[in-house]
Amino acid sequence: MAAPINDMFSFCVEPSRVCSYVEVRPVDKIKGKGLFAKKSIRKGETIFVERPLVCAQFLWNAQYNYRACEFCLRSLETAEENARRLSGIPSLLLPHPEQCLVQPERHLPCPQCQVMYCSGECRQAALEQYHQVLCTGPSREDPEHPLNKLQEAWRGIHYPPETCSIMLMARMVASVKQARDKAHWLNLFSQFCSRTANEEEEIAHKLLGEKFQGQLGLLRNLFATALYDDNLSRWFTPEGFRSLFSLVGTNGQGIGTSSLSQWVHGCDAQDLPAQQREQLDAFIDQLYKDIEKETGDFLNCEGSGLYLLQSSCNHSCLPNAEASFPENNFFLHLTALCDIRPGEEICISYLDCCQRERSRHSRLKILRENYLFTCSCPKCVAQMDEPDVTSEEEEEDEAEGDVEGDDLEDEMTDV
Repeated sequence: MAAPINDMFSFCVEPSRVCSYVEVRPVDKIKGKGLFAKKSIRKGETIFVERPLVCAQFLWNAQYNYRACEFCLRSLETAEENARRLSGIPSLLLPHPEQCLVQPERHLPCPQCQVMYCSGECRQAALEQYHQVLCTGPSREDPEHPLNKLQEAWRGIHYPPETCSIMLMARMVASVKQARDKAHWLNLFSQFCSRTANEEEEIAHKLLGEKFQGQLGLLRNLFATALYDDNLSRWFTPEGFRSLFSLVGTNGQGIGTSSLSQWVHGCDAQDLPAQQREQLDAFIDQLYKDIEKETGDFLNCEGSGLYLLQSSCNHSCLPNAEASFPENNFFLHLTALCDIRPGEEICISYLDCCQRERSRHSRLKILRENYLFTCSCPKCVAQMDEPDVTSEEEEEDEAEGDVEGDDLEDEMTDV
């Protein structure tokens, strides 16, 4: 049974307002459903703000000391702590410390397993939704605990950069196990895009690499040992586990949080005299150069989540909306990139800015390999008669193909 349509808006902030702005309706057999504007939306307007059903930090991200709230993924480092670690400069002092909104005095651990939360509210919310099932108690550091064995196996199979997490699946199971109305939660999870058996197998292959059959079997056995529940028995069969894997692989939305980024935005918004503005901008520019030299591109606390309404947004190489996380937590803001007319479909891009500038051939290749569909957006249709690929891109594609067999994952997260 499908979830009532209002459930699609139930994880949004101000759901009644969002209902008046957008609607979810069928598109076709290939795309399934889509999100459409019910009224005019102006460029820069926030279309909706939504929290995920479940989310989880990437395990390698946590291993590299990116500290995040176990519930909302808020960065737990102050902006200065974050900048010092990423730049490798332990004596670094940030100007305008008042622009850092992290409140360490509010951080609280789980009294049993000591995982950290940004507030008592997040700790209570996690406990009520899934943490009773997933709390390892005093065994948090015990390598023989079933959940720890599952996480270690995942790290050994799925090297960074990660694009989904076995713990996202674990929180799905735990949320249903703890729920009073299990059917309701199962119906919510059933709203996410599903795939055929062949497509699910291909997705598992993409995520885990050439030896995926054995790896998937190992993960399934460890997953069942840690979390099996009779009410969810179908999720623990080989087919059901592959379907679960496919669901998080194709619907998971990447989440990036950063106290440093929030501090930079706060500094940018300040009204400063010209000389102070110039000095501050120069300081920030140099800081990012230091971070790039020390850390590279991995700046944020990163994870993935399942967003019910956002998952209805289809892809376009000419998106009219984009998702961001300006609150330094899991709240997704969908913002209009241009004016959107009533009745117009609201689309995001699964490709980053650089990928969107490549030829139609290259864009289609990325989308077919990672998302298993052929794009027919206005940009791709308009370029059908143009040369499909440049010689440089052919060389890049061949190089990517050589590397692909050795990689343990490809990008599967809607971004």
